[in-house]
Amino acid sequence: QVQLVESGGDSVQTGGSLRLSCDLSGYRLILGRMAWFRQGQGKEREGVAGLRLDGETRYADSVKGRFTISRDKEQNILHLQMNDLNTEDTAMYYCAAGPFGFIDRILDAQEYEQWGQGTQVTVSS
Repeated sequence: QVQLVESGGDSVQTGGSLRLSCDLSGYRLILGRMAWFRQGQGKEREGVAGLRLDGETRYADSVKGRFTISRDKEQNILHLQMNDLNTEDTAMYYCAAGPFGFIDRILDAQEYEQWGQGTQVTVSS
């Protein structure tokens, strides 16, 4: 059963921007941490950006300074603003939600039990 729904994926050129959204309304447990992951073709899933409910954030080194994770509390939507995209950012992007926990593990996929189906981001040169 899909409980999180991503949107916003698209095809863009190098240097472009996209804003991904994830509807968290389907998450029924006590929300503590949220994150975006991605998986490129033939690659392992990697954590991109994480947000804990107290406002702490973590980013993968490859996206620092380019991506920003945020949450619209009223709409209960998680966003990922992606700027200065490059071909290495091409991947299926997934959002995940889970209980409160250590900030140092916020980009560890094993920390999450609820995921969306993903939204495709393709960056071409």
